Amino acid sequence: MSASVKSGGTRRADAQRNRELILRAARDLVREPGELKLNAVAKACGIGQGTLYRHFPTREDLLAEVYRQEVDEVVAAAPRLLATHRPLEALAAWFDRVAAYARVKRDVFAAFEAATWRDLAAHSLGPIGEAVELLLAAGRADGSIRDDAEARDVIVLISWLSRLDDAELDARGPRLLSILINGLRARRH
Repeated sequence: MSASVKSGGTRRADAQRNRELILRAARDLVREPGELKLNAVAKACGIGQGTLYRHFPTREDLLAEVYRQEVDEVVAAAPRLLATHRPLEALAAWFDRVAAYARVKRDVFAAFEAATWRDLAAHSLGPIGEAVELLLAAGRADGSIRDDAEARDVIVLISWLSRLDDAELDARGPRLLSILINGLRARRH
């Protein structure tokens, strides 16, 4: 192993590729019913279990990284959506992305104990709150979102998504998010 890898520097290209393959496979598999099995992840990406364990020594380590990536993608979606949609439409489209994230959050959180949940929540609440506030501020500025809507309000209201099973999320999610969007709409007098 090179000194730069040992010191936390750049990973070798093949090691980075393997890590990305592992994470992509894990993200796909975590959406399937049942518990995520590390041997299934290794098989799905065509690597040995030793390679997987070098990158992620435990199942929890892998699930935590899957969760962090999902949070990062949800947060990054907010400014991209604002660049192509009006604020209220951007918020509605962002809610659709959050619904997909909720499936992963539910499955990942099911694998962790309470202490780990708090650590992961601390990572997501700040960035997600900032993404929500970005969307709300744009809507308040153009008059489409009510002035009293706060990011924490929205986070509390969307937290139920991670508590629904897939069937109920599919059946109720879009309607409930539409109700939330309508509740955030500025009243026209």
